[in-house]
Amino acid sequence: MRATLRWAHSDLRTHRGEALFLVLATAGIVASLLLATALFGYATNPWQRVFTQSHGAHVWLHTDTAADTGRLAELDGVDAVAGPYPTASTTVSARGSRASVELRGTPERPSVGRPPIVSGHWLDPATPNGVVLESRLARALLAEPGDTLTVPGTARELTVVGLADSAEPRYRPGEQPGLVWALPSAVPDPGGQVIGLRLTDPGDTSYAVQRAVTVLGAGAIGEVSTWQQARAEAQGDNRLLGQVLGLFGLGALVAAGLAVHGAIGTRIRGHLRDLSVLKAIGFTPGQVVRVFLLQHLAYALLGAVAAAALAEALGSRIPGRLGDAVGVWQGLPGHTVALLVIPAGAVLFIGATTWLAAWRAGRVPPVPVPRPAATPGGRLSGVARRALGVRIPPALVLGWHKAFTRRPRSLATVARLTLPLLLIVVAMSAWTTLDRFHSRPEQIGLPTTLSVRADTGLTDREARALLERDPQVAAAYPGVETAALVPGQTATIALRGLGTHQDPYPYTLAEGRPARGADEAVAGQGLLDLLNVRVGDWVRMTVGDQPQILHIVGRSIEPENAGRVISTSLDTLRANDPGLRPTLYELRLGPGADPSEVADRLATAGRGHLDVHTVTNPADGLSPLRAVVAGLIAVLALIGLIELLTAIGGTVRESERDLLALKAIGLSPRQITAITVTATGLTALAAVLAATALGLPLAYWLIDAQGRSSGIGAGIAQGPSAPLMLLLGAAAVLCAAALAAVPAARAARRRLADTLSAVA
Repeated sequence: MRATLRWAHSDLRTHRGEALFLVLATAGIVASLLLATALFGYATNPWQRVFTQSHGAHVWLHTDTAADTGRLAELDGVDAVAGPYPTASTTVSARGSRASVELRGTPERPSVGRPPIVSGHWLDPATPNGVVLESRLARALLAEPGDTLTVPGTARELTVVGLADSAEPRYRPGEQPGLVWALPSAVPDPGGQVIGLRLTDPGDTSYAVQRAVTVLGAGAIGEVSTWQQARAEAQGDNRLLGQVLGLFGLGALVAAGLAVHGAIGTRIRGHLRDLSVLKAIGFTPGQVVRVFLLQHLAYALLGAVAAAALAEALGSRIPGRLGDAVGVWQGLPGHTVALLVIPAGAVLFIGATTWLAAWRAGRVPPVPVPRPAATPGGRLSGVARRALGVRIPPALVLGWHKAFTRRPRSLATVARLTLPLLLIVVAMSAWTTLDRFHSRPEQIGLPTTLSVRADTGLTDREARALLERDPQVAAAYPGVETAALVPGQTATIALRGLGTHQDPYPYTLAEGRPARGADEAVAGQGLLDLLNVRVGDWVRMTVGDQPQILHIVGRSIEPENAGRVISTSLDTLRANDPGLRPTLYELRLGPGADPSEVADRLATAGRGHLDVHTVTNPADGLSPLRAVVAGLIAVLALIGLIELLTAIGGTVRESERDLLALKAIGLSPRQITAITVTATGLTALAAVLAATALGLPLAYWLIDAQGRSSGIGAGIAQGPSAPLMLLLGAAAVLCAAALAAVPAARAARRRLADTLSAVA
């Protein structure tokens, strides 16, 4: 054991840099996997916690005031009901911020859908104008208990008495109204009612919705929301961040394992005589295997423990959502188990790859086998000989020959170096896709910048004139958006009518053609998946008690409502309902316009009749992904550096037997050095070309697959630009050449006695 430790210590002193890189790479891999686990827990558990604490309803039905909702409690599978509660849609304002809200008249704190109070207290009859705000809405309004909300256009005021969490679909400016609980007396003129159904089996949600619509009638249903939709919205961006971290973490773990395997294999080939000496002095094959295994397990264990300790101690201090996720994850029941299992799993994986390579070291015979005089494939090919004959520099020809002569070994080296480079290409593609969301939003389904809703105090002509009067508004597209029941009456989708036949809305199409004719529409990927239809099909939906039949002629990229959107022109909807009046206007601004300044001007000019919001960009919630991608690229670069050092060491050792021959034919030490540098550079170039050829299609497939699963749809992926890819390739090749220069120069200037000893 003592001799084993001494040999391991001596080997560590010889390969300090390689050991440091292995420790850092393992630490980065384990840290990324721990952060991925934290984000998954953060994405799921906060919503689940609120749903459990509130004894949440699995289905919420918005109906008209005449619907007989009492019959829903008698349906099979309904365990309990919440409500019905009278509702009214309005707009509230606080500290200069405005928001569309749903006032929900709640006489007492419900037993189903019971909102957990996070600040203040519940409604009190002693404060008849008191309200409780959903916490996300309160953050948007910067409102706290004791603040006063005003209702624009009226003299009415509401007093905030509390803030509460909710497991219902969250507030989204311009899309989903915020939830405000109030006493029934504060909802004097309700426009509808809402009832919640808690089911005995959540898996029967679609069937329960279908039964409820059948009982009440399709014309009585305004909107249906389910617990699956609310959970998906709550998880949203956090789950995507977790998937990215997990995917790259696992990929980096595989790359690190292969790099360790290659490093040990190269060192075994370079130290066959040393291993034979160890066998000759009494080392058993098992002891030789344990030397390599314990050594690399120690490196992996050190990196894993360091990553776990840093994640536990400093993870919650990371700015932004990552820090919040780690803080929540540390309070979850499975936190301790994950903190132990993930580092242990990474160490065991690296140990398994180490054992496979170390097993070969244990098979080295105690008597060195004489090296063959000529290695397979060592003779120059005819092309190489002709290249030397036409005076192509010998370093280039012989470097190519050295890099690709031993095909199985050369291909293995290129493959190990390709994997981290491939993952870097995928990471860069994710980065450039995010940049596309911000720099060219019109290409990913966001052709407009502002969304404006006008109240009944303005006619359509007055509202459009007011909006188009602003010099920085390039176009104003009138429209409506309403909830529609899908065939089978199991869910609601968003039906939009935007623009007119004369001035069509500029949808971003990924498939098909624009909707120009009567009854033509474009749909998001989420709607196509929900209805199991494709471009070219006809779909029937119900708006109130009126059917609407549309022909899907294109697939649009829809970042809103999980892609469950079908869009047509306002003229098409008016053909079915001639009295339809625009309720919203989508504004396209001119180049260089500041959306905030334009929104302020329009709100001032509207004198309380306009509700102006900036269109939400889905990439705004993914800003932490940039730091994540940068960190992953650094970890992958470390792994690639380890593989480069391994390849350089193997190339230098194998060139020792050729040193005498190269000097005999008149090559100078500088030319001999150039051969090794060229061989290393060509190996890196081959890996870059392979990573580019494989990485770009893989990146497009992964990003588009994520787009399809989120409902946005395929067609959002954006690969790195050609100059950026050239920069990556040049950096990899130049780095490989620079790292190879020093050891190659030392080997080329070795003494004759050392060279003879190495060849013997």
